[in-house]
Amino acid sequence: MKSRATSFDIAYQAGVSQSTVSRALRDSPLVNLETRLKIQQIAKELNYKVDKNASNLRSQHTGTLALLLFEDPTSDDSQINPFFLSMLGSITHASARHGYDLLVSFQQLSNDWHADYEDSHKADGLILLGYGDYVEYEEKLLKLVEQKTHFVRWGAVLEGQPGTSIGCDNLLGGYQMASHLLALGRRKFAFLGGASSHCPEFLERFEGMNKALAEHSGHPALVKQIDAISTEESGFEAAQQLLASDVAFDAICCASDLIAMGAIRALRDNHIAIPQQVSVGGFDDLPMASFCNPALTTIQQNTKSAGEVLVANLLAMIKGEEVKPQRLPTSLVVRDSCGG
Repeated sequence: MKSRATSFDIAYQAGVSQSTVSRALRDSPLVNLETRLKIQQIAKELNYKVDKNASNLRSQHTGTLALLLFEDPTSDDSQINPFFLSMLGSITHASARHGYDLLVSFQQLSNDWHADYEDSHKADGLILLGYGDYVEYEEKLLKLVEQKTHFVRWGAVLEGQPGTSIGCDNLLGGYQMASHLLALGRRKFAFLGGASSHCPEFLERFEGMNKALAEHSGHPALVKQIDAISTEESGFEAAQQLLASDVAFDAICCASDLIAMGAIRALRDNHIAIPQQVSVGGFDDLPMASFCNPALTTIQQNTKSAGEVLVANLLAMIKGEEVKPQRLPTSLVVRDSCGG
């Protein structure tokens, strides 16, 4: 039985060295195009397959990226924010296009997830999704930096924060939603969601709303802010608290779609017409946003683009290239919950 073809077999047939074969199969520009194509054709004819384990051992690369998903409180048993599930597909596809496997690991924030994946040869770098309380999370990011771990994270892009963050332009998104509601004639605003350093993405969305209100030339808008985490139940409870406060409002900006869906349920339970009496806006554009009743006006974060940018930046970092934090643009998606 004929043994499996090796790179030395290809080198013999092509009349080149084995190192030239290795470079050509990696499509290295150090080998001229004619020779590269010749070597690649011979490899195809011999049904040559690269031994990834041996190649990785020589290069000290695993050929794997690790995606760490962090536990979130949810209304089901998944404990995964559905927004991150939307992003998971694009990260997987982007990794595959670059020839990398993707290791998906589900982590509790209390675990020692910041242990060095690279030194244990599990992965060449990390992508982090979700974080809970950012003040506690930041300490572990600092440890990753100290360990010289290659990592990127999805979240708010803040001045002086550890590592490289990729996130949407939360300030712009909050501004877009409030501007839309102002154009509809809404003047008395409420915001449901945290607005502190513990949840910087929500805080930026709140600040974006306030920026639009401050620029508006009409009567000052009244703003009531109530804390809520990103679950329907929390949104429902925050809206009930808003209703019990006796503060007049005709618009609710929510820090996430899940909060908005809970708020809609509370308003309907209290026989408040949406959007005739109160407009409701969300943030994320989850797939379910178009199916709730009424369909939710929201700020869209482009999860396909987000996954591609996260992977591209991590791979650039692994290659030793400089990468910078990025804010990706948001877009307003108008549906029935705001009218207009």
